[in-house]
Amino acid sequence: DPLFIQTFICSLTGWLCLYVLFCCTFTQRGPEWSCRLVTLSHGVLIVLLTAYVVFIDGPWPLTHAGAENTELQIFTLAICLGYFFFDIGWCVCYRTEGPIMLAHHAASILGILLVLLMGVSGCETCGVIFGSEITNPLLQTRWFLRQLGLYDSLLGDAVDLLFILLFTTVRMGLGMVMFYCELMSPRTPVIMKLGGVVMYGLAWVFMVDIARFGYKKTRAKYERWIENHNNELCDLTDNTMKALIKLAMV
Repeated sequence: DPLFIQTFICSLTGWLCLYVLFCCTFTQRGPEWSCRLVTLSHGVLIVLLTAYVVFIDGPWPLTHAGAENTELQIFTLAICLGYFFFDIGWCVCYRTEGPIMLAHHAASILGILLVLLMGVSGCETCGVIFGSEITNPLLQTRWFLRQLGLYDSLLGDAVDLLFILLFTTVRMGLGMVMFYCELMSPRTPVIMKLGGVVMYGLAWVFMVDIARFGYKKTRAKYERWIENHNNELCDLTDNTMKALIKLAMV
């Protein structure tokens, strides 16, 4: 498909150029800073595009899974594919990600390629990308807050809480509904259903890590609150005793 090829080439070139621009602009920062900015830019753009595809342009993925791809779906998926090729290349070059994230990127690339080459299942794939990428800007914001020394604050807690809520409700909750509709659809090819099993399985791996992180952070916050509360009680007791001693001396 000429539209797919042209859009993919422009997308890959565009993300590379944006990365170089960020590297030239933020010379005092490392390469990861520029790559994270590209990831943040892609996250915002692709969420807006897939939201328009899913909720406005249609067709609705829960009822039309396996339907023929539209031009806008092809355009959106090609842009996303260009980014994933850029990102997996950067991760391999700088060795910043583990096998699970690399497997997620590889599965995403393979899934998008299959959708584009087969010409079907574009609507539910855009829905999956929307659910997967909606938490990405928050994830990048968390990283930038850490780098700037602003993570241990109310803003950092708000970002983490919103990330966990969105991941749980959208990616896992709505993702389960999407996964079920894809499996039940007679139009969806078997290979796409198998791909859905892989992607949803990887999502559960991430969900376990997020649950552990949420538990550890909540426990640390609670222990810190108890410690501060005990310190305040000790200070109050000391001040009270001193006041009573002074009154007794009078």
